[in-house]
Amino acid sequence: MTMRAPSIRRGGLLAVLTLGMALIAQPVFAAVKIERVVSPGGIVAWLVREPAVPLVTVEFAFRGGASQDAVDKVGLSQMTAQMLDEGAGELDSRAFQQEMEKSAIELSFRTGQDNFHGTLRTLGAHRAKAFDLLKLALGAPRFDAPELERIRAQTLSGLERETQNPNAIARRRWWEAAFPNHPYGRNSGGTIETVAKITPDDLKGYAKRVFAREYLTVAVVGDIDAPAVGAMLDQVFGGLPAKATLVAVPEAKPQKLGQRIVAELDVPQAVINFGGLGIARKDPDFIPAYIVNHILAGGSFSSRLYTEVREKRGLAYGVSGSLLWYRSAAVFAGSTATRNDRTKETLEIIEAEIKRMAAGGPDADEFAKAKSYLKGSYPLNLDTSSKIASQLVQIQLDDLGIDYIERRDQMIDAVTLDDARRVAKRLLDGGLLVTVVGRPAGLTAKGEGG
Repeated sequence: MTMRAPSIRRGGLLAVLTLGMALIAQPVFAAVKIERVVSPGGIVAWLVREPAVPLVTVEFAFRGGASQDAVDKVGLSQMTAQMLDEGAGELDSRAFQQEMEKSAIELSFRTGQDNFHGTLRTLGAHRAKAFDLLKLALGAPRFDAPELERIRAQTLSGLERETQNPNAIARRRWWEAAFPNHPYGRNSGGTIETVAKITPDDLKGYAKRVFAREYLTVAVVGDIDAPAVGAMLDQVFGGLPAKATLVAVPEAKPQKLGQRIVAELDVPQAVINFGGLGIARKDPDFIPAYIVNHILAGGSFSSRLYTEVREKRGLAYGVSGSLLWYRSAAVFAGSTATRNDRTKETLEIIEAEIKRMAAGGPDADEFAKAKSYLKGSYPLNLDTSSKIASQLVQIQLDDLGIDYIERRDQMIDAVTLDDARRVAKRLLDGGLLVTVVGRPAGLTAKGEGG
């Protein structure tokens, strides 16, 4: 699924934030202390206070995302994300950008399948102005026609390029096949046809339906105390509707497992996407599955797929797989790219290693090393204010509890080798859906039962 990366368009902001990140990266956050704050208006946020850091980071999410796009307006949520800092209230796009530039404020928005995210970063001294601008962006976006046409042109240009991009084609074909007639099967960035239809009224309607207090999740990190956070929550979010108007997203599982889709494209390397059933984040077997995935395909230099595909045979620069969890589906998904004349061999190795893991699970040595790595590397997700805020929002979205960071190592330690072997079979024994884009020698499509 395509997703717009946040951009920094404010000239002096990058230097300011680079200095701030350097300060934040010190051991001040070695022990993350999370405080639950409830505003006078009843809005909840998690706060990590650090007076030594001169920045304030606010990360938030509304339930919604691309799954709320209508079939004929796919790409609407992403267009909304791109338009929110293009003018609000009395400020047109240029004036809004100038206000952020003057105070070195960074404001960005992005959309996923299930949630619409926003990030605000500001120096503590300018937080009042930053909060005002965020309130305007969410509560009074302008969605002016000239800016919409500029963003539309950029989006259409990107979508046109994707029609010749083997990575984009393989990814899109996999999700379309795995989730037919389901929101997760659509490209979150839209299509040339659907993006062309999006109007300012569509953008306004999306904002009205999704930007509500009902499913709001907020995390704040930096030089700000609980009373100030409470006041900010009511100021920024208090005027939004109490209830969201969301379309239910039905539960789904990846379809067409066992099938292979081959799309011809004249490129020197073939791209392979593969995947199957996953395990939900709240499932008791998720942590064992997380360990198994790391051993099999976690992207580290020690994973089985990396060792067999790259280190031993030099077939690809990299190969990896991940556990993906959504509100209504769970997926195991991976990818690689290799020469057209080695595609068949590469895919056979991947499939053989997945079958071997499903049949026997990990051995004791790689299991112990994986647990040690997953525990030791986690603090890297907490070494800046932005990373901490992002983690806190995700922990809330996953409903893992405010003490999850403290409990995580214990949860990993509690997994036994027998657990991992049992879950490996559950995770990997259901078959794969594979998409290949390129000119793979000797590799053809395979249908159901083929």
